Amino acid sequence: MGSLTQAHIRAALAKPGKHHDGDGLLLFVRETGQASWVARVQHDGKRREFGLGSLRAVTLGAAREKAALVKAALVAGRDPHLALQPPKELTRTFRDAALGFLEAKAADAKISDAKRRQQLSQLKTYAFPALGKLQVQSIDADAIAACLRPIWTRKPETGRKVRSLIIRTLRFARPDGALFIGTLGPAIADRLPAQPKRGNFEAMPYGDLPAFMARLADKGGMGALALRVLILTAARSGEIRGATWSEIDLDTAVWTVPAERMKARRAHRVPLSLPAVALFREAASIRRAGTDLIFPAISGKTLSDMTLTKALRDMHAPCTVHGFRSTFRDWAAEQTSLPGEIAEAALAHTVPNAVEAAYRRTDFFDKRRELMDGWAGFAAGAGDGNVVPIAAGTRK
Repeated sequence: MGSLTQAHIRAALAKPGKHHDGDGLLLFVRETGQASWVARVQHDGKRREFGLGSLRAVTLGAAREKAALVKAALVAGRDPHLALQPPKELTRTFRDAALGFLEAKAADAKISDAKRRQQLSQLKTYAFPALGKLQVQSIDADAIAACLRPIWTRKPETGRKVRSLIIRTLRFARPDGALFIGTLGPAIADRLPAQPKRGNFEAMPYGDLPAFMARLADKGGMGALALRVLILTAARSGEIRGATWSEIDLDTAVWTVPAERMKARRAHRVPLSLPAVALFREAASIRRAGTDLIFPAISGKTLSDMTLTKALRDMHAPCTVHGFRSTFRDWAAEQTSLPGEIAEAALAHTVPNAVEAAYRRTDFFDKRRELMDGWAGFAAGAGDGNVVPIAAGTRK
C-alpha cells in the first residue's frame, strides 16, 4: 500500500514538486496547481519515467494500477506504452458502441421494430449530443449525470429510459461491463436530484368496465383485441404482447407464461374464462403465418407497448393500460368473498413475507379459475360479478 492518501493529495496541491507514493509512483504538482501522475522505474541500469495522466482524470487507485503495469511490462520485456493503452473496444465512441448495441439486439424477436426506433431516437436526441463523441473508457458517472440532468425532472420517464440505454450500452461495450455497472448506477443517482414521485397507475372504476368493454368489442384492430384479453386475464402488457400459441391450451383453458417472461421470473398459469377463450379463438382465426405470436404487429414482430396505449386513448378512457390490474384488484376486494391472496396470485404478485412464501405450496389455481370466471362475467355485464364456480365439463 502506498503512502499517499486523499488528505495528503489535497495538501500536496499547495506544495509544487514531486510527492512520492511508493513503488515508483509519484504525484508531480506544478506551480500552477496542476498535478499529474508519473511512474519512475529503474530498469537495466537506467531510470525511466512514464506519464500516467492528470490527477483530475486518474484516481489514486488507478494510478497505482498503471504504475504496476509499467513495471510488469518492463520486467517482461514489453513496451510499457502498449501496456498503458486501453483495450481497442474502449477507444470506441459512445455513439458507435450504442449503435453496435442496438444492432446486436436486433435479432431479439421480443423487441419490436417500433421499440428499436424509439430507443435510437432517444439516444440521438438525449444521449449523443453530450456523450456521442466520447470514448467509452472516458464516460463516468459525472458525464452521464450531466447528460441526464436537463431531462431528469422535466421528463422523468424519458430520463429513466435514456439512463437505462446508456448503462446497457456501457455494459455491452466494456470488457469489465458487469463490474463497472455495479458501481455506476448508485454513483449516477448520487449526482442527480430526486425525481417527482410517480403516482399509482390510473385505474378505471370497476363500475365503468362493462360499458367500456362493450364499446371496445366494437373496435377493430390487433391492439384492441389484445387489450380485451389483457383485461379479462388481468395480465401485464408485456405478457400479453409476447404471448405465443405454444403457451396456450384452449382445450383445458390454461395459458402458461414461462418464467423468463414473468416479472418475478417464475412460470405463471393463467386460468382462462370462456370469454377469454373465445377471444383467443378469434385471434386464431386471423393467425399470421411465420410467427408464433398471438398478437403480432403488422411486421410479424411483437406489438409495441404504445399499440395498446393508443387503443385505449382512441376510446378516450381516462386510465392507463396497467391500471386495469388495479381495476381487477378493486373489484375482487369489493365484489367477491374470496381471500385477497387469491387476487394477488391472479396478478402474479410475489409473497412479500419470505417465511410465508417458503411454506406456500399452492398457486390457488382452482380458486383463481372461479375468480377469473366471475371477473369475465362482470366485465360482460352478466350480473353483479359475484363469484360463481363454473360447472365441470362446460369448457369445450
